Amino acid sequence: MKEREPVVFLAIESSNLLPCRTGVPARLTGCSLSPKQPMKSSENRGYSLLEMLITIAIALVMAGVTFIALMPMFKENHVNAAYDTTLSVIRNYRNLSITQSKRYIVTFTAPGTITVQRWDYVAPVSPAPITVATFGLPPDIQFAVQAGFPATAPDGFGAGGTAIDFDQGMGVGSQNYVMFMPDGSSQDTLGNYNSGVVYLTRPGDLYSSRAVSVFGTTGRVRGWRLLQTGNVWTQQ
Repeated sequence: MKEREPVVFLAIESSNLLPCRTGVPARLTGCSLSPKQPMKSSENRGYSLLEMLITIAIALVMAGVTFIALMPMFKENHVNAAYDTTLSVIRNYRNLSITQSKRYIVTFTAPGTITVQRWDYVAPVSPAPITVATFGLPPDIQFAVQAGFPATAPDGFGAGGTAIDFDQGMGVGSQNYVMFMPDGSSQDTLGNYNSGVVYLTRPGDLYSSRAVSVFGTTGRVRGWRLLQTGNVWTQQ
């Protein structure tokens, strides 16, 4: 009986085996059924420093352009806020004088403060006025006049040269307050009807200017704006 030839087994490191091809038996090719293939990283590459700097630069430029474009709107909002505050304070405390039968004194102090005092009636001598409220204008807006104001002032009160110009018609002028009475009129502390005007403006910006006038006998309150066309005050 013929002896079998010895079978020799060869140890082959798996790292040297080739990957199997589809349709070809592994025993014929000596390939590995599960080779460890080097794999490329699937992670995304991060931003480089240069790309980050370019992105930041573009964002800063866009922010700067937006800020410059919005600056006129911000300035206009400040003027409108100062004007609305002044107009509403005057009208509100005139109405309270009527409804409460009280005297209210509205005082304007440059550069931008409004103080309201209530002056009660008590016989035989009224007590000192009591401060009830204080209001402030935005810091870039002031009670002031500017070169270029027309000589024809709102409602004809003064000549546009005094920032807070009440007590017109009595030959005095330049008073810094109005006092509203229970009948709605505006008077001074001497009992004279107190007409006049107060100007609001941003220094250096002539046509940002606004004004509020008060007619003494009736207490009528009007708001005004300086128009560039014709350089005249027009009622708002």
